[in-house]
Amino acid sequence: MNSFSPPSNPVLAESTARFGLPPFAAVKPEHFHPAFDAALAAHRAEIATIAADKAAPSFANTVEALERSGQDLNRVSSLFFVLGGADTNDALEAVEREVSPLLARHANALYLNRELYARIDQLWRRRAELGLSAEQGRVLERYRTRFVRAGAALDKPAQDRLAAINERLASLGTQFGQNVLADEKAYALVLEEADLAGLPEFARASARAAAEERGHKGKHVITLGRSSVESFLQFSSRRDLREKLFQAWIGRGERGGKTDNRAIVAEMVALRAERAKLLGFATFADYRLDDRMAKTPAAARKLLEEVWGRARAKAKAERDALQAMVAGEGGNFALGPHDWRYYAEKLRKARYDLDEAEIKPYLQLDRMIEAAFETARRLFGLSFTPVEVPLYHPDARAWEVMDASGRHVGLFIGDYFARASKHSGAWMTSLRDQEKLGGDIRPVIINVCNFAKPAAGKPALLSFEDARTLFHEFGHALHGLLSDVTYPLLAGTAVPSDFVELPSQLYEHWLETPEILQKYARHASTGEPMPQALIERLLATRTFNQGFATVEYTACALVDLDIHSLADATGLDVTEFERRDLERIHMPAEIVMRHRLPHFQHLFAGGGYAAGYYSYMWSEVLDADAFEAFKETGDVFDKATAGRLRDFIYGAGNLRDPAEAYKAFRGRLPTVDALLKKRGLDATV
Repeated sequence: MNSFSPPSNPVLAESTARFGLPPFAAVKPEHFHPAFDAALAAHRAEIATIAADKAAPSFANTVEALERSGQDLNRVSSLFFVLGGADTNDALEAVEREVSPLLARHANALYLNRELYARIDQLWRRRAELGLSAEQGRVLERYRTRFVRAGAALDKPAQDRLAAINERLASLGTQFGQNVLADEKAYALVLEEADLAGLPEFARASARAAAEERGHKGKHVITLGRSSVESFLQFSSRRDLREKLFQAWIGRGERGGKTDNRAIVAEMVALRAERAKLLGFATFADYRLDDRMAKTPAAARKLLEEVWGRARAKAKAERDALQAMVAGEGGNFALGPHDWRYYAEKLRKARYDLDEAEIKPYLQLDRMIEAAFETARRLFGLSFTPVEVPLYHPDARAWEVMDASGRHVGLFIGDYFARASKHSGAWMTSLRDQEKLGGDIRPVIINVCNFAKPAAGKPALLSFEDARTLFHEFGHALHGLLSDVTYPLLAGTAVPSDFVELPSQLYEHWLETPEILQKYARHASTGEPMPQALIERLLATRTFNQGFATVEYTACALVDLDIHSLADATGLDVTEFERRDLERIHMPAEIVMRHRLPHFQHLFAGGGYAAGYYSYMWSEVLDADAFEAFKETGDVFDKATAGRLRDFIYGAGNLRDPAEAYKAFRGRLPTVDALLKKRGLDATV
């Protein structure tokens, strides 16, 4: 297992490549375990030296020393988890199962180190006399909070139990994500020519490409990637096949056998509840939100419930309209969850003379990437130049990012197409984050998406929701690229989860502006711009089907809060809990949660959003209000407003408490009014 000594291990070697990229071609799965072993050992030695320092604690010999430590581990981990998410295989998955508990054990050893915590706590108590800058004070506060929340102040038996819980949760989270991926890889809806009824040519072309990739030459395949599934549900007139695909989609992680995630969810929820109690909190939701912008589950729930009633009322009206369409066509059945998207698309066509097949040819992937770049240029003075560098997969591509003065800002990598080696969803990640402590370190930021790959020689076409996703993830990318802090702990997206979605969700707004759509929405065949009348019809549908979309999301956020508000989750039946909780909130029978618990990766594959899925709506309150700041100037690219946005949001990392950061940008905290207006729920009672 340790056959690769550090000098010969490309994962550990200092990069000599352009932009500091790793030698992707030389890296093999078998390099990672020994690389982790060496990097962990090096970091343990660094931590031991800091903790055992005989000199009195100072910011330099304790906090800055911690910030400078673990560089090998950061490099190895970043590369490993980029590949583990975007281009994995059986060997990498095996390594992930092995190292995830090792990394949890290492984090335990760091944050439960009594000597190290004593030094940090001593500095915290003396902070007023240390002459720290505002940023240094923030770093010290964040470290002390991390140690306390990890259990550094607890007695030894409690710490030992916490350590065991953390290791087990790490292993379970890894297995959860791998089970979902296995279910997605194992499923393919193979279609004959007669099964393609209703599908437009772009959907058929994507299905042919998926069939080719999966070894079904001459046929068509629908995978469980969201873009593939939703396109089929939207257009296929084969109700039997829509239902078959939908059941496979919502059944991921709940099929029985070795990939069934229900027992994993139950154990993770129970362990999280136990961990929260050890740390002095009534529930895991109380623990998680105590260090978030919302502060309490009650505050998050208040927002969700304020929106929930309005969303249900609007969804009920939408359902009635769809059911009337079914009846008008002579259908003798009640609208089902697998019918909603199909009839919503038909209703949109009827009401607005608009359908997805008319829009998609104008939303070419490459043009939408250019649109996202142009928005960044107009707001922040950035330019993006394609560069040829070796990357981890042929689908990935890279751009060097420069500011208006010609200074190198960072490297941006885009990896847009779905494939069997990639986890589902869309996310931003990094190979290197910005900092100044170790020199002018520039970031390497990656956007990973799962858009349907076109047939060879054909342009990739996006739905409007796909284009919105691209802008969303690019907003996260800018949060990483524009980071301008000294200390790594505060860099980029290292902010509370209910604030981290503000830069991404805010960025979505510019996709809909005439300045962007008129220039970049061009027909794939003719190159003609999207007609103004079509743009107007498209934008007129902003609030169409928003009852459905809001219910689909908010149900997830409420169930997440509820399951993590259990004081005792012993013996939890996950399926029954989900059923009863949806019954309690009166979930419409025709709508299914956007992410059911057995495949809810935000909560259980790592758990970064556990008890925090409300964050998207919390941030939407912020983003809707923030875009109003631009609209109030009469120019959605207003330079002064964009400057404040960069200084206090995109470039500021975690320099300030989120509420203070938002007030520095906007002058005040937001209200829910702009969100309700944006979703068309302001007039719904």
